[in-house]
Amino acid sequence: MTKQKLKTHKGAKRRFKITGTGKIMRTKGMKSHNRRKKAPRVKRMFDRMLPLDESNRKKVQRLLPYGL
Repeated sequence: MTKQKLKTHKGAKRRFKITGTGKIMRTKGMKSHNRRKKAPRVKRMFDRMLPLDESNRKKVQRLLPYGL
């Protein structure tokens, strides 16, 4: 019997990026809600990718079995 392939979680694929060194990067939530009322400085804060907290790393790695 052959080994089954694991499926990538499509929602996680869109939300997380894996760097060359293996870090998992995330974006902030609430990015699109009510965007036109926000100041330009606040809008720029939402464009950054931040490293994922170590406590959530194992959960996200399970959703992205082969990296990206």
